[in-house]
Amino acid sequence: MTTVENRVVPPPRWLGPWPAFSLQASVVVFFLAGASAPTPLYATYQQEWHFSPITTTVIFGVYAMAVLLALLVVGSLSDHVGRRPVIFGSIAVQAAAVVVFAGADGFPALLCARILQGLATGTVVGAVGAGMIDIRRSAGTLANAVTPAAGTAVGALGSGLLVAYAPQPTRLVYHLLLGIYVLQAVGVVLMAETAARAPGALRSLRVTWTVPAQARGPLLRAAPVVLAVWALAGFYGSLGPALVRRVATGEGALLGGLALFTLTACGALTVLVLRSAAPRTTMQVGTVALIVGVALTLMAIAVGSAGLFFVGTAVAGVGFGAGFQGGVRTVIPLAEPHQRSGLLSVMYVISYLGFGLPTVVAGVIVVYGGGVARAAYAYGIAVMLLALLALISTFESSRTSGPAVPEAVPGRAPGGDVAVDLCADACRAAGPSGHGPTPKVGTLAFEGDEPR
Repeated sequence: MTTVENRVVPPPRWLGPWPAFSLQASVVVFFLAGASAPTPLYATYQQEWHFSPITTTVIFGVYAMAVLLALLVVGSLSDHVGRRPVIFGSIAVQAAAVVVFAGADGFPALLCARILQGLATGTVVGAVGAGMIDIRRSAGTLANAVTPAAGTAVGALGSGLLVAYAPQPTRLVYHLLLGIYVLQAVGVVLMAETAARAPGALRSLRVTWTVPAQARGPLLRAAPVVLAVWALAGFYGSLGPALVRRVATGEGALLGGLALFTLTACGALTVLVLRSAAPRTTMQVGTVALIVGVALTLMAIAVGSAGLFFVGTAVAGVGFGAGFQGGVRTVIPLAEPHQRSGLLSVMYVISYLGFGLPTVVAGVIVVYGGGVARAAYAYGIAVMLLALLALISTFESSRTSGPAVPEAVPGRAPGGDVAVDLCADACRAAGPSGHGPTPKVGTLAFEGDEPR
């Protein structure tokens, strides 16, 4: 390191702040792209290896559980050992996962690859999320909110296109991802470290659960919409392609990827549009959009309309993006800074239980309860009821309490920068002196992800 005019200048081999920021954002995008890439391939795997929809949903669900485990156990490790080693190690594990995918010859290999993917993703998002905030607080928080959904959208559509029109569909997408991960690993080697090493790495692996008394009621009111949005994402990620084939003609893999792309791309755009809206308003928009979008989708299944199906999916995507963001931003500001990480851990447990377990139940319904349409009706009705419960709770809470986020702070827009600062504080709440994982507030990792 050298000093020029009282400024610390990194050695020439290190990336500058904005290239490092862009690199870390790309890591989230392509980790989540890799996690959604298998979705258009599930039909191909089923045909080649003759496994049932239950097996597909188990492969999907185990990824969600692996992400959750990594988030809770190693989410704050980068606060102690630095961002670079955690990111580099995660990329190495992710690269190993796509190698296993490319050479997979049956269910055990797919299961192993998904577990590796989940562990890598759950480990990297905390380090990358904190690393981007280290470089620039507000831009990092916004990137954390948008990049996971954007990455899932890119992976679903890109994989669908490759499966439909390129050779070796079960291998090519993973070879391309492997090349990207290698390049990203080189970039991480050239990236400056933004976090000093600190003692307590082993202690940070201890999982703690904290729900402050003042946040218990709001958490219970937000839990239904959190469950609803992630259950919907799980359904689209695991059984979406099978559902699309019922209402649309054309290349199945491409249409299956397009459904997940529509849901998550609309979610990412909604996060951008509503980033300055009041938390309660955001959650109300999310719950209403979920109810309307899922209702339209179920109507499309009943009448066999592909156009109506994708319109409903787009509206549900608005609910997906707004619902989770509104839930997080309604609950998290109620906790003290040292309590936010533990509270977020609880929210992520709720999210990933909704994301993973109901998809397995849906697989059982597909096989033993009447097929994918019957499963979609049951799933959709459950999502709408949860969203309606959350919507009613927002109006009930508005009669008994004031806004969770201060309406006015000198020099800041109501509900805008305040929310950004609170989310950024929560990302850093479990630093070397904190407890629990260092979460990335507002991001969405699913088939990919994890809400992070």
